[in-house]
Amino acid sequence: MRRSVALIPGPQALTRRQIMLAAAALSCSGVGIRAASGAELPAEGIARSAESIHQEPVIAASRQRVYAVLTDARQFDRLTLLSDAGKSMTPKPPPARINARPGGEFALFGGYISGRFIEMVANELIVQAWRVGNWNPGIYSIARFQLIEQGASTRISFDHTGFPAGNAEHLAEGWHLNYWDPLQKLLS
Repeated sequence: MRRSVALIPGPQALTRRQIMLAAAALSCSGVGIRAASGAELPAEGIARSAESIHQEPVIAASRQRVYAVLTDARQFDRLTLLSDAGKSMTPKPPPARINARPGGEFALFGGYISGRFIEMVANELIVQAWRVGNWNPGIYSIARFQLIEQGASTRISFDHTGFPAGNAEHLAEGWHLNYWDPLQKLLS
């Protein structure tokens, strides 16, 4: 008698982390890019035109302080007030909501940016399923913040992938205006 082997465990065996990692992987795949851009993929189903962002800002503060601002709602609110978006939002945006744990949700800049934490290593790494409020429903990108000690400063090796085509320039500028510049002001 042949035995069948289940390659995918039953729903009761999946952890929240496994579900989040699978969802994140799907959001970065050609499925998300195809749905977001509306472009047809070649027969083999591989998209070769995805945009991505890589930035390496250096912040004059310890990794612990940088990590705390990115994962604590009260501290993130202080960053928001120094950001380009925060200065232009009237009335003042509602407070950030951050549940800093793998699978935890966040809503930033008055809910305009939202998502979930996928992976976290205290003071070293933050990986988020991240989206802008005006993207089509179900479209998430991946934002990865690796915090690298550099003397008394922190270099953030930042990668942003899986976002809808045509958004790279706007997003790249937004990271500087709404994260790196205000983070530097807040922590220096």
